[in-house]
Amino acid sequence: MKNQEFVTVEVVYGQAKANILKAHLESEGIPAYLQYESVANVYGISVDGIGKVKIKVPAEFSEEAKKILEQTDHGPESDPS
Repeated sequence: MKNQEFVTVEVVYGQAKANILKAHLESEGIPAYLQYESVANVYGISVDGIGKVKIKVPAEFSEEAKKILEQTDHGPESDPS
């Protein structure tokens, strides 16, 4: 896994939602990790980009992960950018 390229497949607000989606990907056999600013955890806020959580997977799993997430209803707060 050294030097493996990870890509963002989804951006959501809030760590709880991100953890659910991460668990869903992992249950499908796709390794994933979350990238976020720690200040959101300390203060529990999600405004102006604070609170955004990027869901990242290895590049070779990105297309499959995107298809799985497209089929998952995770609400209007998602930010695909």
